[in-house]
Amino acid sequence: MMRSGPTPDAGDLPFELPRTTPRERARASALARALASAYPDAHCELAYSSPHELLVATILSAQATDVGVNKATPALFARFPTPAAYARATPGEIEPYIKSIGLYRNKAKAIHAAMKDIVERFDGRVPGTMHDLLTLRGVARKTANVVLGNAFGVHVGFVVDTHVQRLATRFGLVAPGASITMIERRLMALFPREEWCILSHRLIWHGRRACKARGAGCADHPVCREFGSACELRISAPSRATGGAPARAKPAALKRSAPRRS
Repeated sequence: MMRSGPTPDAGDLPFELPRTTPRERARASALARALASAYPDAHCELAYSSPHELLVATILSAQATDVGVNKATPALFARFPTPAAYARATPGEIEPYIKSIGLYRNKAKAIHAAMKDIVERFDGRVPGTMHDLLTLRGVARKTANVVLGNAFGVHVGFVVDTHVQRLATRFGLVAPGASITMIERRLMALFPREEWCILSHRLIWHGRRACKARGAGCADHPVCREFGSACELRISAPSRATGGAPARAKPAALKRSAPRRS
């Protein structure tokens, strides 16, 4: 009988990871190798040159494309080169630079509030811990994970965007309907900590380039053929022993869903 256990190097996390079996971790490792082979150059596709620029770009990327964000940020970053520059401005002064991006008024307010917090409470420097980042107005866990993993090389979580959420289910890493929190913790338990950041990029690249939301387009991709295509998934009912993971792999029909923007 196989024993189960959490990721061995995650003991400093403020929550317990779900238990996983050697078989599940072996399959996850094989998937990681396949994605590494398919996307050796995967990286964060948001353009930035400092932690605060990445924070701003990540706030802008909600319900928008990285391409659209990257078109808007050069002028924005030139006009507001530091957190203090944003803090001295008003949301209304930020808005004209991001009008091409959806929800620009709300995002201008979020950027202004976060930068003001950084200036007033962190001496103008983006904090490098999850705890401190989550105290910034407008910053949630996904945004904090992006900033920590890419700007600071700190791995305390796994970025779960719409692509990662979709592929985690299609590849049978989580049960259908799993919450964002459960998906993140399952992925953290299945993969080595040092791979959390790069693997999130590889999953996102695969989701954008091959295994898209409407499905069917990835049927011939080797990663999808081996680990779960757009038409057949290795999924099953949740298992108590694995914290909501599929207890046994079974093919199932994929329900088509409307595309979601990253």
